[in-house]
Amino acid sequence: MSLFLIRRVFIFMVLGFALLDTALGQGIRGKVMDESGQPVPYASVFVRNLNDGIPTNQNGAFEYPLAPGYYDIIVRHLGYETQQRTVEVKGEWVPLEVTLVSQTYAMEEVEVKGGAEDPALTVMRKAIAKAKYHRLQVAEYSMKVYIKGTGELTNAPFFLKKKLKEEGISLNEAYTSESVSEITFRQPNELEEKVISIRSSGESNQTDPAPYIGASFYQDKINDVVSPLSRYAFSYYRFKHEGTFFEHGVLVNKIRVTPRSRGEQVFEGHIYIIEDLWAIHSLQLTTSIMGFDVGVTQQYAPVEENVWMPLTHVYTFGGSFFGFKGHYKYLASTRDYQITLDPDLVADTEILDEHVEEIPEEVETFERKVPAAQQLADADKMSRKDFRKMINQYEKAQEKQRKDAEVAVVRNHAVDSLAHERSKAYWDSVRPVKLTEKEIQGYHRDDSLAVVEEAKKSEVDSIAEKAKKGFNPLDILGGGRYHFGAGRSAGFDANFTKLSFNTVEGFKVGLGGYYRVDRLDSASKRISTWKISPEVRYGFSSKQWYGTLDFQKSWKQDRARFLYGLTAGKYIYQFNGDRPISELVNAAYSLFLRQNYMKLYDQQFVKLYMDHRPKDAFSYSISLAYAERGMLANTSNYSFYQKPARAYTSNMPENIEADQAAFQSNESLLLRAEFNWRPGLKYYLRNGEKYPLGNTAPVVSFRYKKGLSNVGLGEGSADFDQVELGVKHGFEFGVSGDLDFNVRAGAFLNADQVYFMDYEHFGGNRTIFSNMGTVSNYRFMDYYKFSTKGSFVSGIVHYQFRKFLLTQLPVLRFSGVRENVFLNYLKTAHSPHYWEVGYSLDNLFRIFRLEVGAGFENGEYSRGGVRLGIATFINVDFGE
Repeated sequence: MSLFLIRRVFIFMVLGFALLDTALGQGIRGKVMDESGQPVPYASVFVRNLNDGIPTNQNGAFEYPLAPGYYDIIVRHLGYETQQRTVEVKGEWVPLEVTLVSQTYAMEEVEVKGGAEDPALTVMRKAIAKAKYHRLQVAEYSMKVYIKGTGELTNAPFFLKKKLKEEGISLNEAYTSESVSEITFRQPNELEEKVISIRSSGESNQTDPAPYIGASFYQDKINDVVSPLSRYAFSYYRFKHEGTFFEHGVLVNKIRVTPRSRGEQVFEGHIYIIEDLWAIHSLQLTTSIMGFDVGVTQQYAPVEENVWMPLTHVYTFGGSFFGFKGHYKYLASTRDYQITLDPDLVADTEILDEHVEEIPEEVETFERKVPAAQQLADADKMSRKDFRKMINQYEKAQEKQRKDAEVAVVRNHAVDSLAHERSKAYWDSVRPVKLTEKEIQGYHRDDSLAVVEEAKKSEVDSIAEKAKKGFNPLDILGGGRYHFGAGRSAGFDANFTKLSFNTVEGFKVGLGGYYRVDRLDSASKRISTWKISPEVRYGFSSKQWYGTLDFQKSWKQDRARFLYGLTAGKYIYQFNGDRPISELVNAAYSLFLRQNYMKLYDQQFVKLYMDHRPKDAFSYSISLAYAERGMLANTSNYSFYQKPARAYTSNMPENIEADQAAFQSNESLLLRAEFNWRPGLKYYLRNGEKYPLGNTAPVVSFRYKKGLSNVGLGEGSADFDQVELGVKHGFEFGVSGDLDFNVRAGAFLNADQVYFMDYEHFGGNRTIFSNMGTVSNYRFMDYYKFSTKGSFVSGIVHYQFRKFLLTQLPVLRFSGVRENVFLNYLKTAHSPHYWEVGYSLDNLFRIFRLEVGAGFENGEYSRGGVRLGIATFINVDFGE
């Protein structure tokens, strides 16, 4: 188990960053303490003359190189009164010891009588009204960022402690990573990061703040947690005013933030709001993510008149996972802000709260027909509602002017060629936060381990290591790839899944592999590939061999893809081509319970196919297959389950429509076409390459299948035309819940000769295991009972709650457990109205899903039970 994996257990929100500067031979150094003499960790030491600052370390120590001169030093920390010192730096270090005293808050008298309310509500209404203004106010900024993460594994399962020690991972020892980057942000969501240096006391330098640096508490959500400044914050929080204090000419309000229902996806703690400006002064909040405790502390500073930006950040993570327990802390600091303001957002508009203030007639009101930019320039005073409407229209107008409006997120990441080569002296010169003794010991420990590991290797290049990889017999089962240079490679599939049992073949084995050649056109960056993939299987009871051979040619350029191929052979398939039951699950049910749910047929075939994705929002595929299809019978009655009351069922599926003719052997020519469209799809752009954001658009699909008759195959060939239209999508309702649905409808326009494998099949399930996707199949329906050659309507709907029944208990919400309900429906031309309703607990032990429910036919109970699945947050994508 690597340090990287252990870190990833605890790091779910890495949001902070820090600072780089030149090393000088003089400056200020010292310590920040409280009134009792205890160190104050992560206090802000701000140099007003430079508009720049650094944080103290865990022991309250700091060191700031400065050129000779006079400086005003401002020391701040949440909960303490700000201290200011003036120092003269000459040619040596100036010692500076600072004692912070507890903050004294002025409490306002609130007369509790008719209509009176806590003043926090007015403060927060005005701050929420201006949140988007503050987020959009800075059109562009750049800064230097230092981030240090320090973590400790405090406990581990007893049977793994020895293995961890062998790999150099010890309990209660510090593992530290540091990075220095240059960050540039541009509206609306473009972030560039150049990593100047990286250092880690572990195996992997995975510190990368870029995905999180653009996160702002002025947004509605921070990593799916509702911000106290969200436009719907009052639905999730209660606010209480706990006093005010003056700091360098501004009045600051201390607001307690309390969730209306504690748990995940909400914060708790304090946020400090600057009076009149209604901007964040600082915040100290906690939340829970997947059962892990997360703490966020930010201190802001003025980087320009009326513009406050985060200066120091502290993020803490802690919790336990399957016997592992630990904590991780990120200290981050930013400096050298260079900002460009939006020229339309420089006016200082006074916000009036119509809940408690009279709005004079002369105050400007928002006019929809007048451009928002024009109104912003003239808006001296405005009600909070009108101000929000104006900023919303301004944002929409800016969005319309963008040429690349389909791109929602832009991230560019580059690493300096010397980032991993920086010396200890370099880090000592640029590090704004002194290392603690424990962190220094961690670096010494892992620097020694790194020397030993390096001595074991003659070459480090991972590609070269793969190219030299020798044959390993276990690769036949687990899969493995072998490189031969010049883009040539060969490998085995994961063949362990092909060792199974079914009643048609008995015990069976399978083997699949491939040989491929990849070619890259460096000018166009087009990748061309041709691939040959053989596969064989053998049934020991049926004494029958099956095999296929697939030839495929493809190319990819940017996100466009095109492939075509020819596949042929004789093979065995489930009647439902979507394979509703896995071979291993069917084998387990057959051997241990004598229940053979998998139903099979074989075919000897040749198929031409083509798949084209010109754009992510549109793709289509076409295939034409000639097949001689035959019915199969059970050849094995073997099972560990020996009770005579239960017998295997026939390999011919039970169906309410099909007659004996539907299961005849046949010779057919089959055409299939599918078109998929994702209207309104948004993109994530990273280093110039586009990646679709799948949850931003629905998938609209159209399918057409045809059995081609009168082509010389005789009267028994398939003869039908089928069409189908489907829509699949998901919606988020704030943090109240997530709705996912999959709706399909279709019909056979012509059904002169339809064999059972050509029927429309639905994703049934008779096992205890639920499918990976929550809207991909039914939970209790028989696999083939309602398969149809007529019209049909199918709907699968799944809704996940933040708080429902059991999650009314905070202890369950904090553990990461979610509650879901599902409602599924199917109606064919000949079937009863089939309904499924159910309830599930999700994210159990952060991995599993437990469902209970029942199915009904025309309102009468038919079948129900318990289903086990994988947690819905785990998404597995087997596509490219």
